[in-house]
Order: sequence, then C-alpha cells, then structure tokens
Amino acid sequence: MLLAILAILGGLALLVWSADRFVDGAAATARHAGMPPLLIGMVVIGFGTSAPEMVVSALAALDGNPDLALGNAYGSNITNIALILGLVAMLSPIAVQSQVIKKELPLLGAITLLSGALLMDGELDRLDAGILLGVFALLMGWSIVQGLRQRGDAIGQEVDLDLDSQPMALKPALIWLAIGLVLLVISSRILVWGAVTIAHHLGVSDLVIGLTIVAIGTSLPELASSIAAVRKNEHDLALGNVIGSNLFNTLAVVGIAAAIKPMSVEALVLHRDWLVMAVLTVLLFIMGYGFKRQGRINRFEGLILLLIYIGYSSYLFYGIMNA
Repeated sequence: MLLAILAILGGLALLVWSADRFVDGAAATARHAGMPPLLIGMVVIGFGTSAPEMVVSALAALDGNPDLALGNAYGSNITNIALILGLVAMLSPIAVQSQVIKKELPLLGAITLLSGALLMDGELDRLDAGILLGVFALLMGWSIVQGLRQRGDAIGQEVDLDLDSQPMALKPALIWLAIGLVLLVISSRILVWGAVTIAHHLGVSDLVIGLTIVAIGTSLPELASSIAAVRKNEHDLALGNVIGSNLFNTLAVVGIAAAIKPMSVEALVLHRDWLVMAVLTVLLFIMGYGFKRQGRINRFEGLILLLIYIGYSSYLFYGIMNA
C-alpha cells in the first residue's frame, strides 16, 4: 500500500513535469515549422495539455482497466471546469474576447450530448470509439481551418506573446519534445499501477479512483497553464486550454480507450458523472458566451463552480470511505 501511494505521488510529479516539457517543446517546434500562433494555441497547447489523460487512459485500457480510463477522462473534464476555472476566476475574473472560443463553447456542448447518447446502451464498443474518433478527426480539421483563417484572433495574439517571452531554439525544442513524451509514458505507467493497487486495496472501483485521484493529477498541467496565462492577462488562452482539453478528453481519450478495450458502463456513470459534466458544460457556455454582452466568468461564478466541485468530490469520497 505504501509503495502504491509513493507510486502515485512520484508518478504525478513526473507526469506534470514531463507534460510541461512536452507542451513547451511541441509549441516551440510548431513555431519553427511556421505554424500560425492561433493553431498552436488551439491544437498544440489546447490538446497537448491533455497528453497525460490520453497516455494514462490508453495504458489503463491496455492493462484491462477501462473503467479507470473512462473515469480519468470524465473526471478530468469535471476538474477542468469546476476546480480549475473556478480557482482561476476567483483569482482573476476571466474575460472572453476570442471568437474561436465562442464557436468552441456550443461545440463542446454538442459533443457532450453525443457522449451521453453513446452511454445510454450501457457500453462503449469499437463502433462508439470509431464515432468519437471520427468526430475528433473532423474537429482537428476544423481547428486547422480556423487557425489558418483567423490569424488575428485573441488566442493567437496571446500565444504569440507567450512564445516571444520564452524563445526556444529548434534543437532543444525537439529534445524536450522527445524527453517529455518518453517520461509521459513512464510516469503514466507508474501512476496507473499505483492507482489500480490502491483501488483494489480499498475495495473501490477503478472508475471512482479515475474520477478522483487520477483525474486531479492528470489535470494539473491545465491548472498550471491556466494560472500562468491569467497572471499574464491571457484570459482567452486560459479558457481555451480548458475547452480544448475537454474536447480532447471526451472524443480522443475515451475513443482511444474504447478502441483498445470495449467497456461496459454502469448506469451510474450516465446519471451521476456524465450529468455533472453536462451541467458544468452548460454553465460554462452561459458564463463564457456572453450573448449580448462580453463573455465573462466573474468571482461569484467561479465560487459556484468551486462549490459544485467540492460537493461532487465529497459525494465520491463519502462513497470511498463507506465502501
């Protein structure tokens, strides 16, 4: 048990560090390749911060623990909106200026509904995986088109300033990209082993461990990047990181896990975890879209998100303690 706890702590620390190096190397490499700043923000940074979820979930599925993979994906989405955006908005209200984000918000809502529809039959098979990955491919194509067309968008400007403040030559960028990727796999393997061992020791499901400990850990890169972005007054980049990560988790992370190991899904996942994720997504849309005013997540709204996260997590931990 002690070794499993140390594996989780050490795995999480290495996971966060390697994810940061991976994203920095990928962003710098993309810039040297001539990729537009908006595209770097939407694809490389937005999706790159979800690399921990992808690797952890893929390894969990390969090890025969698909519930851990699903819990990690949905738990990370809940953590991203409720905990991360809640904390960030409490520190500094988030103003939304990017038109791309205003297009991504309803898109995230539609994809969340799609994921719920696929859960209704109580399983995620390879056909469902194909649907999720196919939609993800379309989303990637849309992101590339947006990145090439709207070069003056607020996210692109913020990414450009961020990369200018921390320039990196091509050779070290490639080295950090490779090192980050290798260590992501190693740290994820350690984390999955520790999480599964603790779940079995406590007698709780892999799903709950994925929704709590693993989800919080794999969401730490989004937390770090969002706080750093807001401190630099890059509000759109902070929100864009979370939206991009949630899109990636819902489509690619779950899709890859289900393609590797089709899974039976408890009805509780749809009625509890997916429902909380859907409610948070609707709240994010209402707060961020703005309608006839500028989109903005103020401190009071941030507090609401945090309270939802505390209530949801307390419910899950209560179940763990009474397992």
